[in-house]
Amino acid sequence: MLSFDDLEPHLHFSNDTTYLVNFWASWCTPCVSELPAFESIREEYRDEKLKVLQVSLDFPGQVDTRLMPFLEKNGIRSEVLVLDYPDAKGFIVVFTCNGCPYARAYQDRIIALDKKYKSRGYPVIAINPNDTGLKPEDNLEAMKERAKEKGYTFPYLKDEKYDVFKEYGATRTPHIFVLTKRGSDLVVSYIGTVDDNYQDPAAVKEPYLANALNALLADREPDPSFTKAIGCTIKQQ
Repeated sequence: MLSFDDLEPHLHFSNDTTYLVNFWASWCTPCVSELPAFESIREEYRDEKLKVLQVSLDFPGQVDTRLMPFLEKNGIRSEVLVLDYPDAKGFIVVFTCNGCPYARAYQDRIIALDKKYKSRGYPVIAINPNDTGLKPEDNLEAMKERAKEKGYTFPYLKDEKYDVFKEYGATRTPHIFVLTKRGSDLVVSYIGTVDDNYQDPAAVKEPYLANALNALLADREPDPSFTKAIGCTIKQQ
């Protein structure tokens, strides 16, 4: 497992080999879809001075349970380096989507939270769990357009197999899960909603998510650590 500083030497080899470095994660749908292309390049140029390095951004606590089985199942033969997030204290995981009015109402607030708390160790990771067979507006191309249109400052990922949201127990969009690093593990510290007024940011009286993050940064447990998620039900067949 490498930190960003540990990765640096791998990017500056003093030889005549060309290194193709791909940053990806097993939970990132676009990343996974591109892996066969990198494997084809590795195979095609295996006798040339070209080497493919797959730098995984999978969560450190899921290397054995998720990443290694994924690599074996998909026959990934390129060298894989696992990159840790040494400066991250945790993550704000947001299950959200394109069309839900609640999700749309919170878009700007989530961007603002990412900008405020990313530098303090809690970046946002947004995941779209909706079945595109039921909600075509939540397909990958539409997600890319929304991220560009709104200027998302965080990754906006598709739950390709519709299993990640089930692991978390998410039921709504948006549904917030704050994960905190505890050694090599990630512990859920807060579950629920962003605040108490989705319609009017100026009328918010209880910024639940911000309060939870401020408590964690002050080495306190959030209170409350659970609120009811307010949003649209996740759309699945």
